Formats: sequence, structure tokens, C-alpha cells
Amino acid sequence: MQLGSDRAALEALLAQAVAALTGADDAARFGIAVSGGPDSMALLSLAARLYAGRVEAVTVDHQLRPEAAEEAAMVARWCAGAGVPHAILTPDAPVTGNVQNWARIMRYRLIEQWGSARGIDWIMTAHHADDQLETMIMRLNRGSGVAGLAGVRARTGRVIRPLLGVRKAALVTLAQAQGLPFVDDPSNVDRRFDRAALRAVLAGVDWIDAEAAGRSAAALAEAEAALAWSVEALAAAHVRQEGAGWRLERTDLPREYLRRLLLHMLALADPEAPAPRGEAIDRAIAQALAGGKSSLGGWLLTGGESWTLMPAPARR
Repeated sequence: MQLGSDRAALEALLAQAVAALTGADDAARFGIAVSGGPDSMALLSLAARLYAGRVEAVTVDHQLRPEAAEEAAMVARWCAGAGVPHAILTPDAPVTGNVQNWARIMRYRLIEQWGSARGIDWIMTAHHADDQLETMIMRLNRGSGVAGLAGVRARTGRVIRPLLGVRKAALVTLAQAQGLPFVDDPSNVDRRFDRAALRAVLAGVDWIDAEAAGRSAAALAEAEAALAWSVEALAAAHVRQEGAGWRLERTDLPREYLRRLLLHMLALADPEAPAPRGEAIDRAIAQALAGGKSSLGGWLLTGGESWTLMPAPARR
């Protein structure tokens, strides 16, 4: 939505989106996740006036860059002037694996803990239409299905993302017009990161409609929810525990249902195990449909009129 610096229009859109995501609750308290970038500062400014007295802000300093502490302090100073309570959180565990993935997991965990301690009902993030477009393209490039192509969800638990229909340019324009302090994270333009490289390419493309892509993502999210709902019903009717394993009693179903029901059985069999890759699931389904057997981790899938998932025999 190209709103420029029209604050009233952005406030109206934010209020509408928040009401749709959370329901009408005039007493709800909101925590705003603020990095110090123009997107999150714009969201903070809008929410602070729209929900005056019911907003707190939180910034996570991942301690990955020396400038991050001053950026968090910048947010704290703005909040102090606006009368918005603000907290700065730092990681309590070292970096492991992929840095960006670690930072994301750490950020959400710390903010969730903070929100619970502060009595926050909903946590808002400033994900916008451009973020959604980037996510969809990255997942399309990885061969994702419906769930992946649904992109960034507007609501995950008590985390809401009410600006998915707003372009980044509108938020930057608002931040500039309102004189909000903000910084740009250098990792956003560091082409060593996949998302930053894609962002640089998209900056030169004027024929992709990010808002239309966002509507497609929302439609796919609804389709994903409908599929999940029907899979629950199918699993309740046709998946049975059998000894140390599980049986799928009905297999005359569309392939997507078979895939999801097999993943459901694997999750029942070992809730802690990561889901197999898509290629492994596809091979197992093909074998089962032909009446054959295949291994999935520590489990053996046997096909036929019904499918069984049993612990794989110990290797000799």
C-alpha cells in the first residue's frame, strides 16, 4: 500500500489489521519489537499514539556488531521522550550454526520471555510487503510447497505482523517525515547473505507487485490452514497406533494428504526428530504406493492397502 507519509492512513490500516488479528480488546497491551530501523521505528511511533498507555518497546542487542549498543540506546532515548517503557535484551547463549538463524531464534525467545514477564498480550513486528515478497521468492527458489510459499504469517501465536500490506518505502517516508531517528543495519545490504543479495536485485525490478504477492501469500496461508484442518480430521479417522508404530488405514487419498499424514505419523512416532527432507518423503510415498518399503530415519514405512510405520530393525 503506497501511503507515503500519510500518518492517518497508516494508523487506520494498522488499527484495522490489529483488530482483525487480535479481535476487539480495548485493554490489550502491545509489545513492539524495535531494531532501530525505519520500519520498526515507524511501527513504534504509530502504535504508541494509536494505543497510548498500552505499548511497551523492546530491542534485542545480539552483540554481533559494536554499533548495536548505540542503536539500542537510540531507541531507548526516543522511548523515554515519548513516555514508552523500553527494554534492551542481550543473548544468554553463544552463537551456534548459521548466524542469522541463531539471531532470529534468540530474538524471538528473548522477546517472548520479556513479554510474559511484562504482561504483554501481543507482540508486534514490523515485517512489511517487501519482506513478504523476498521470503516468497527465496522459498520458491528452494522448491517449497503451500506452507512455505505462504511466506511470513500475519500471526504466529501471540506475535502479529500487521504491516504485511504496507510497502517499506511508505514506512521509510513516514519515519523521515516525522523526524524519527533510525539506522540501517549493514547486514541488510551485505550480499554475503541470501536475502540481502535478493533485495539488491529486486531494487532494480519495477514490474513485480509486492502487494499482489502479499495477497497471494495470504491466500496460500488460508489454504494451508484449511489443509491442516482437514488433515487433523483424516488423522483422527484413519491413523491408529499399532504396537510400537502407527498404521494409516486409508491410502486412496490425494498425494498431498498422504504426504502430510505420513509426516503426522512420523511426528507421533518421534516428536523430537526433525522432519525428513521433501525428497525423502516423496521417495517413501512412491515406494509405499507401489507396495514397497523404505526407511525414514529410524523408521520403516511399509506400503500396501494400508501403510505401517514401524521402528527399523537394528543394523547388524
